[in-house]
Amino acid sequence: MDQLKDKVAIVTGASRGIGRSIAQEFAREGAAVALCARAQSTTPLPGTIYETAQVIQASGGEALPLACDVTQEAEVQSLVEQVVARYGQIDVLVNNAGIMILGESFLDIEPERWDQIVAVNIRGPYLMCRHVLPVMIRQGRGSVVSIGSLAGSESRPAGAAYCTTKAGLHMLTRCIAEDVREHHIAVNIFNPGSVKTEGSSIIPWAQNDWDQRTTPEEAGPPAVYLARQTAETMTGQLVNYAEFGKTWGL
Repeated sequence: MDQLKDKVAIVTGASRGIGRSIAQEFAREGAAVALCARAQSTTPLPGTIYETAQVIQASGGEALPLACDVTQEAEVQSLVEQVVARYGQIDVLVNNAGIMILGESFLDIEPERWDQIVAVNIRGPYLMCRHVLPVMIRQGRGSVVSIGSLAGSESRPAGAAYCTTKAGLHMLTRCIAEDVREHHIAVNIFNPGSVKTEGSSIIPWAQNDWDQRTTPEEAGPPAVYLARQTAETMTGQLVNYAEFGKTWGL
């Protein structure tokens, strides 16, 4: 407990799944957590940032739910300004918000939908980092964690959009790590592996290994470890959940 005492974190996509579990784990470890998601979900999946906040607050934690579309710069700027106004600092950013195009070959994906997944999965983390990093630079500390995927390094049938955007997120994160290294800011990628989330529950092929998948809660402790890193201890790395406690997180 208290590994993140007196820290302030922003977690995007905190309505459900991995983002919600990471936010709850951060709060259990003493962080004040700003919860970010769109005001209106584009999917019928359950969960809101307000429900996540209620769970955290009921356990005695500090949570600030803020509706924000990470693809819209004005909303991202307002989010960051509200967090700084409330807490005076931002120590951790988790870029978790993301969407998928399920089971469609490249030629079936309309340009508008292609643009949407690129906007959420790459533009979103870009905008979040663009507005959060100046705060961390002024502080001389901070940690950014991008939620990556094996799809970012392995091609998959009907995976052109998702694989491409995850690969882009991986490279964006690594490049940002080099740009802010001198400011003692850690920037890393966490691949949680195959997880039993609300989103994956509607993916046909996810049912093939459902029993072997991890729970969203298992992503919490590795995310806490990464949140505590600096440029001197770990940065620019892609780490996998399956190796947590074995080759990293020791």
